[in-house]
Amino acid sequence: MEAYVSDGVVATMERHQVAFYLAAIAAGGVVGWAVPDAGPGLEHAITPVLGALLFVTFLQVPAAELVRSLRTGRFLGAALTVNFLVVPLVVAAMFPFLPDDRAVRLGVLLVLLCPCVDYVIVFSGLAGARNQQLLAATPLLLVVQMLLLPLFLVLFLGSALSDVARAGPFLKAFAFLIVVPLALAWIVQAWAARRDSGRKAVTVAGATMVPLMVATLLTVVASQVPKLDDNLADIAGVVPFYALFLLVMAFAGFAVARLFRLDVPAGRAIVFTGATRNSLVVLPLALALPDDLAVAAVAVVTQTLVEVVGMVVYVRAIPRLLPAGWSG
Repeated sequence: MEAYVSDGVVATMERHQVAFYLAAIAAGGVVGWAVPDAGPGLEHAITPVLGALLFVTFLQVPAAELVRSLRTGRFLGAALTVNFLVVPLVVAAMFPFLPDDRAVRLGVLLVLLCPCVDYVIVFSGLAGARNQQLLAATPLLLVVQMLLLPLFLVLFLGSALSDVARAGPFLKAFAFLIVVPLALAWIVQAWAARRDSGRKAVTVAGATMVPLMVATLLTVVASQVPKLDDNLADIAGVVPFYALFLLVMAFAGFAVARLFRLDVPAGRAIVFTGATRNSLVVLPLALALPDDLAVAAVAVVTQTLVEVVGMVVYVRAIPRLLPAGWSG
């Protein structure tokens, strides 16, 4: 009976997870506005909460499946093309029109140049995408973006980056958000392959996905809202660009899916991976910037707010863009 209730609770959370995420963002905004002094403390909680979320995400991808995903040539090629060729070109076209503030521009680059590895799985699945294939590719996407991000920043900002880019935050993020969660996930998977207790642990961990995402969104938003007071005009100026990015990438992702001749579920997954950005993972990098660039973190979080609303639209719109029976 207890297991039945537990399964029912998990099913309810998964069925209503989008509503939970929107509520978490709203609650984070209220907390940040009502208790602004809590911001610094909440910032310290972001990396541990996000690390736990990524651990649970990686736990859903068996090591063998990860290796197998590297052999899915067309899908993987499409995912890499849309994220690391098409997206930088779209960002380059938008870049000259961004607000002049250097911190805002840096924040926009940080978030738009990195593909999402967390809630993209949820939203793409709701739109009928083959999200398990996308899930299997997330560790590779995460590694590639961390390797390419410094190069992209230098290309866009040039010498202006020399006094703000430091290897430390990138190495720390790579260790705590990729190496440690992935290694722990593989250890637990090995335990689950041998012991019933390990299999139970995997089941319990899987049930925490929605609560951890809620905790992450609430913590992130609440920690950054107090910083809006002095930067509201600049931050408001990037909202149209984030919305435009979502619009452009819907059609760009469709074009890439067609180029690689993917079927409908895989094509929808490519559209979603090209449009959703990795704001939660790059936020620790933005928070590590000098104080005079602190608004970069707010620009990153603002993208999350725009994107979550955009994903609600995507869930309905993308199945119409790539309807059942469509052929690449």
